[in-house]
Formats: sequence, structure tokens, C-alpha cells
Amino acid sequence: MTRDGSDVDQAVVRRSIDTIRALAMDSVQQANSGHPGTAMALAPLGYTLFTRFLRCDPAAPEWPGRDRFVLSSGHAVILQYALLHLTGYDLSLDDLRQFRQWGSRTPGHPERGHTAGVEVTTGPLGQGVGNAVGMALAERFLQERYGRPGGPSPLDHRVWAICSDGDLMEGVSQEAAGIAGQLGLGKLCLCYDDNRITIDGTTELSFNAEDHLKRFEALGWHVLSVDDSEDLDALHAALAAAREETERPSFVKIRSHIAYPAPNAVDTAKSHGSALGEEEVRATKEVLGFDPDAHFAVDEAVYRHMDLRERGAAERARWQESFDAWSAAHPDMRAEWDRAHAGEPEPGWREALPTFPAGEKLATRAAGNAVMQALAPYTPTMIGGAADLVESTRTTFVGGGQFARVHAGRNVPFGIREHGMGAIVNGAAAHGGILSPYGSTFLIFSDYMRASVRLSALSRLPVVWAYTHDSVGLGEDGPTHQPVEHYAALRAIPHLWFIRPADANETAVAWRVALERDDGPVALALSRQGIPTLDRDKVAAADGLAQGAYVLWEPAGDGDPDAILIATGAEVGPTLDAARALADAGVRARVVSMPCWELFEAQDDAYRDAVLPPTVPTRLSVEPGVTLGWSRWVGDRGASLGIDRFGASAPGTRVLEELGFTQERIAAEALALLDRVA
Repeated sequence: MTRDGSDVDQAVVRRSIDTIRALAMDSVQQANSGHPGTAMALAPLGYTLFTRFLRCDPAAPEWPGRDRFVLSSGHAVILQYALLHLTGYDLSLDDLRQFRQWGSRTPGHPERGHTAGVEVTTGPLGQGVGNAVGMALAERFLQERYGRPGGPSPLDHRVWAICSDGDLMEGVSQEAAGIAGQLGLGKLCLCYDDNRITIDGTTELSFNAEDHLKRFEALGWHVLSVDDSEDLDALHAALAAAREETERPSFVKIRSHIAYPAPNAVDTAKSHGSALGEEEVRATKEVLGFDPDAHFAVDEAVYRHMDLRERGAAERARWQESFDAWSAAHPDMRAEWDRAHAGEPEPGWREALPTFPAGEKLATRAAGNAVMQALAPYTPTMIGGAADLVESTRTTFVGGGQFARVHAGRNVPFGIREHGMGAIVNGAAAHGGILSPYGSTFLIFSDYMRASVRLSALSRLPVVWAYTHDSVGLGEDGPTHQPVEHYAALRAIPHLWFIRPADANETAVAWRVALERDDGPVALALSRQGIPTLDRDKVAAADGLAQGAYVLWEPAGDGDPDAILIATGAEVGPTLDAARALADAGVRARVVSMPCWELFEAQDDAYRDAVLPPTVPTRLSVEPGVTLGWSRWVGDRGASLGIDRFGASAPGTRVLEELGFTQERIAAEALALLDRVA
């Protein structure tokens, strides 16, 4: 039956499902690359989900009231492409013919912003599970904020996701599933494709001892099982039961057979990750009753049956009517809704940013907390939290409430789940309406969530990664907790802005930059230890951070300086002291604060040359991390004062002193460099 309960011709239903299989085989075969078997096995589930349950409008793929669909098993993306094409999205047969080719709209894994109907970038296994949880989290928060008991609501949608054995093997999925169960995210349904095949062989090798239904039940999920993926009635019943459950997320285990009904490839590992071969494709089409010599063939009856545009337009119109009624009843909330979905804080937010008095010694994590409290009234849909570290990272909205099963507060208790946190934050951003969601932990633990951070950059998601304890200056916890290679590692991720502010006022500007960015993530590196707030009457304004680097202080005199000292974060202060000491000794050293390489790279040549004149080759960088990458800014004749080793356990000031980050050492290094260059 259809979504509205009417009967349909079962022959066209079967033909539609088998057409999905044929398109998957043809696309992968033409590309000679891809994963056909999983898409073939999931064709009945994909068909059932899209035609009977998914609320969407192919003509308006970003309609806020739509259900969200996440293919966590992104290797099977040809399934999603076939479904999008057949249901009326802007994806043609020619696009399917260009599967996995340069410049096509059908890349080898789903990419957000690249293909209409694709919500998130998936492929690294487990990430999509976390993204789906993040979307359900966003739905819950926005529904509670904008919904009114007994009245119209602008939100009432579900999140549907498909995952594989590989997704469940990756730890990130279990981290995210634990949070979903804990918070009772009842609008989420995760369908598990139990085909019992991985690239290396059957799951007997590595994944056979676990009872997935019991595991998810223990995590607080509503669990269901379908014994045969070809049983459309059983699929419909399970998904309908999941839709009716609103207090717990639902997990549906579906037993399938990879590459079904290929006569020789079914239940084989080879069908997971490579084309079936021309002969097997022909044989399978014959089993299906298709012309084996026809490629990318779709019956008009299938197009008519699967086209969701008319139904989608009607559902969107009903939603719009409800939305208009809600808007009329709540004009102020509607205005807030519009700004949130446009990624804009409330008017006046920039003016509300705090300024900090000179001389005050304040950790930039503490300054960040003050900034967050100032921004709170202007960012009502900004949510986030830390990996069980809010007392340390200071990333909480005071009075914002705790996100829990009974109340969707602004502060999300992620627990000690950095990777899951990252994937969830990405999903919340991709959902829409959540303004710059954030995740926080110690900088050292960015390693635990690197894959999620990378995907936030690849997907151009406007999220904030608020990292604290940003150097060996954190002290006694020692090298296991002291980041040294992490600045370089995060700077290596394209499209990620890594900002290490020098003091409290640079921290305020860093948060401003983060909220202004709408095309990618920003990582903030904030200190545990107190840092003197620079006297901005005697040095340049902190607004220079927005250019990535700026001339903080220039000694008196005409012409080029003798040397340029470039520093980041907490080391800007002692570098400034060193430059002043050098000036007293007759050496003119310019001080450049360079909190963000990426923003500086984005400036034009004239600005960069004004800050770092090519005529001044004597340059010294000062940063308590590995020196990798600094040659770009100091040049062949410059030098770097860094830490190309691990730290040590001792009070932070002692560690910094022992490793050379003192005014005296910086001045000495500058003089030594001048001697070498001379």
C-alpha cells in the first residue's frame, strides 16, 4: 500500500524495486568502481522508506518541514542516487551515467551541498549515525522552542537513517547511539542492514559475537527486527511501529542478502566493493525479467509510480499552512526563526561583545565563557556542550538548561564521547535552524574526534570547536595532555580556521569571527593559564584578528624593522616584552600577532606584505608546538622557537620556562638570528 493506505499494482512495485537494482548495477558497471551489492540488497527498504514514509518534496529539497534521510553506509550511495532520480529530484539518468566521474553530481560517497536531496557527507563509517542523532537532537530542541502545546507548530518531522555492519563496528556510532538513548530522541529511526558481509569476508570473522538488538535495547532504544528484507509488509510494519514510537529512538534490524538476486554474486564479499561484471549483470537482469542488453532503462510506469513531486508539494503546502498560522500567532518567534535559519544572531550581538580591561590576567577559556554569556540572548538556538569537561572548558550557557529526556536545554551533556560529540554537532548544523552549534574538549583530545572535524570542514558546516588547555602551559598533567603537534594537525585540514587568540580581547573577536562564518568550521584554541590582557592603547586593536595576523606593536624609528617576531596565543605577551627589551638595546623588532593562518592567507598580497614585508627576512616565530609549517611565514632565513618534542609533567610556568618560552629566551633567539642573517 502507499503512504495514504491505498492499494497499488504489485507488479509496478516489484518493477520499481528491481529498477533500483538495475540502475545500481549499471552505474557501478559503467564506472567500473563502486559498491553495487549493498544497494541491490537495500532496494526494497529504500523503496518502502521513500514512497511510504519519507515526507519530502523533490522540488524543494531544503524545505524545513521535511523528514531528514541519512545514508550512513555511504558506500551504497548509488541506492540514494537511484531513489532521488526516480522520485523526482534534480538528478538525471545522465548524472547516474556519470557516477564517480570528474565533475559529476554523483560522487562516490554522498556529499552535502553537491547533490540535491543529500543532507550530510557520509562514507567514513559511523559518521552518518552520529549525524542522524545530531539532526534528531536539533529537531527536539527546535520543536520545544517553537512548538506550542495545543497550537500550530513549525516542526514535526522525523529522521530516518540506514547503517551497515561497518557503521556499527566503528565506535563513533556507539557513542552517538548512547547519547540518543540517554536523551530519548524519539523522532529517530535507524535501519540496520544486516547483510553479514564486509570487504574481508563474512562477519563471522570479526562481528559475530554481538547481539545488536540487545545492545541497542540496553542503550535505551526501541528495537525491531525484520527477518527478510524482501518482505515489504514486514518492512512497512516495522517502519510504521518506529514512526509511532516517540519516546525512544528506534533501531530496526533487517536481514538482507548482499547483491540479491545476482545468481553468482549474492552473499559474496566481492559484490560489496566492486562491479559485478558484464556477465553477472546480464544474468541478474534476466532473473529480474529485464532486457540484458538495455542499460539505464526505466519504464514510464515506474517513473509515474515513484514520482513524489505531487505528493511532496501537497505535504509542503499543508506544512506551509500550519507554519503561516504559527507565524501569525507568534510574529517575534517567526522573526527569530528566520534569522536562525539564515545563520544570523539577533540584532545587536556584535555590540554586546565584552571588552576586557588592560592588565587583567585572564585565561582565554575564562574570557570565552564571558563572551558566551554575553552572546546568549542573541543566539537563542545555539546549542552545544563538552565531552564531560564543561567545568574545565567553561563552555556552558548559564541559565540555558540541560538537554535531557524531559527538557531540551541549550547545554548538551555529551559525556566522554569526543568523536560522537563531533558527529552529532555536525548533524545539528546540517539540520538547519541551529546557530553555530559547538563541541568542546581539551585540545589534545581533538585527536579523538579528528574524523568528525575533518568532515565538518569537507561539508562546510558552520560549527565551532572550542578547545581549551591549548599548550604545555596546562602543566602537571604532563605530555599525555599537553598538545604539541595539534596546531599543525588542525591547520592541515582544508577549510578549517584554527584560531589561537593572544588575550581576552582577541578571544572576543575570535568568537565574533566564528559566528560570522557561514561556510565552514572554526576551531578555537584557548588557554588554561591566566594571560595578561594587552593594553590596547599601547598596541593595535584586537580587531586585527579578523585578518588572521596584524602588526601588534612597532618600535619607534623609520624604515623597515630589523626583525619581525611572530607569535600566537599566550606567547604573544612574552614576545611583546622581548621586543620592547630589544628596542631598549637598539634593536627594532616588529611584533606580529598571528592567531589564524587561514584568515591571513585569505588576505590580498598587499596586506600580507604590509604585515610581513619581503624586505625583512629576519623573522622568528614563537609558538609552543611543533615548528612544522612555520617556514611559510618565516622564510628561508628565518627561524622558529617551538617544541619539536613532547612536554613534561610540572607546573605550567616551569614547563614553559624549561622549554624556552620566556621573554629572555625569545630576545636571545632574535639576536642570534640577527647574527646569523648578518
